[in-house]
Amino acid sequence: MRKLTWVIWGLSASCLSVVPVFALTTSVGSGGIDALKLHKPPYNLSGRKIALGQVEIGRPGRFGVDKSVSKNRSISLAGVFQRNQPAKSNKGVDPHAYNVAGVMVSNDKGFRGVAPRARLYSSAVGSTKGMGQPEECLSAQHIALQNGNDVRAINFSFGEPLSRDPRPEPVLDGKALLTLCVDWSSRVHNVLYAIAGNQGKGGIPIPTDNFNGINVAFSSRRGEIFRKLDVSNLVAINQSMTARLSGKELNLGPRRTINLVAPGNNIRLLNPDGRIKKVTGTSFATPHLTGTVALLQEFGDRTLQKAKKSRGKQKLAWSIDSRRHEVMKAVLLNSAEKIKDNGNGLKLGMTRTVIDKQNKDWLTSDAYKDKAIPLHTQMGTGHLNAFRAYQQFSAGQWSSSQPVPAIGWDYRAIFAGASAEYALQKPLRKGSFVAVTLAWDRLVELRDTNKNGQYDKGEIFRDRGLNNLDLYLVKADAKVSDNRSTCASVSRVDSVEHIFCPVPKDGNYKIRVKFKNSINKPTQHYALAWWTASNN
Repeated sequence: MRKLTWVIWGLSASCLSVVPVFALTTSVGSGGIDALKLHKPPYNLSGRKIALGQVEIGRPGRFGVDKSVSKNRSISLAGVFQRNQPAKSNKGVDPHAYNVAGVMVSNDKGFRGVAPRARLYSSAVGSTKGMGQPEECLSAQHIALQNGNDVRAINFSFGEPLSRDPRPEPVLDGKALLTLCVDWSSRVHNVLYAIAGNQGKGGIPIPTDNFNGINVAFSSRRGEIFRKLDVSNLVAINQSMTARLSGKELNLGPRRTINLVAPGNNIRLLNPDGRIKKVTGTSFATPHLTGTVALLQEFGDRTLQKAKKSRGKQKLAWSIDSRRHEVMKAVLLNSAEKIKDNGNGLKLGMTRTVIDKQNKDWLTSDAYKDKAIPLHTQMGTGHLNAFRAYQQFSAGQWSSSQPVPAIGWDYRAIFAGASAEYALQKPLRKGSFVAVTLAWDRLVELRDTNKNGQYDKGEIFRDRGLNNLDLYLVKADAKVSDNRSTCASVSRVDSVEHIFCPVPKDGNYKIRVKFKNSINKPTQHYALAWWTASNN
């Protein structure tokens, strides 16, 4: 019965088969997220010293602790727990959790994970009996506090059904306890939550109604490239479906559910017993994202060390802001692929055209045409590409106090009613595309009854709401009072604004971030990432 629960709640459909060692490289390689390139010189990124987390119903087996992996050392775990307590030998071990962990940290030569040298901490929430969202929140918090309170991303390849939510007539409005917990922990523990998107006929949508994490859908191959939204992703493809699913399986109202797409169809992994298994689902797309965070954060920490050693001799466009979860979110979403570049760089060097379940691309979507809709309903901002994310991240941090290069990112605070303007150093070419992403947090606070600074069972969270920020691309000589823009993203309900548009005329441009109105506090921190094709 316990195993059946894990199968139902894990966002996956899998089948056992014996196949050649073709392995995980198909999804981690150039046809997938292109992370293998980062493992090799000159990058040499493997997630070394970076801590990741995993929360599921079960947990992966740990060598030396659990019999199920006594002959398999392909996955090295930094810590395993049962909720917020040390795990007991051979208790709570689950093949599904092991497969998910393998995508992140497997060091097997034929099944190399995205970040094989990252430190993975995993917690098993346990079976459904006597367990619910409070226990899931405790597990997530416990993982976030590992590695000296320094865990950069936490993987959720499971979900909670609305049928078990204790609220009267519950809907996906962002107010379930686990959803509030995720958004609170994102801010308080500075960790990026990677959440498996709802799938199939639904049933496990909480906490996909979060604001501060990244919800992941999954792709399947066309030829040798992952670029097609898999048919099993749960989406509304017409107005009647939108009305039927809204609030029950998809976010209530106009706010989109999916942020990003990653490979998830027929992924070949090792089982705990060493046999090969083919798996499918958002469960296995999400850890591709979580592992990518480890690669980027290893690079970020390495660059911070260089900045310290230089002691002012070499000025690097880098700071500890590179560890912010909002920066990771903006970088990952902005570097995502949508439309294949034809070789002239006008589409920012993208390597694939991503198509949805109806075989339509980004340029036919309402997200492309409507400035009030930042995210595609099925693919968010596009398909994850770890190498492009590295290019976006490694371009460095730049402030609005001086002209900025064609690619970069920033993390700042802004006051209500104010604007920040980033003037691009070089002119943009007509017909070239511009990608810009703005990310900030919904403010969720803990009503900490016992004042210990941590969530305890029985305590509740307070939703303080989401401040409203807007994003614009404007001509370089446009005044702050001038509301005209070349492109804009002005959603009233999302914690992300995203622009992907062609430049109408050759010329100089700037990016404008505007804090339109305050819902909670008068100061808002934000992360901004941009990618343009300059007119050299």
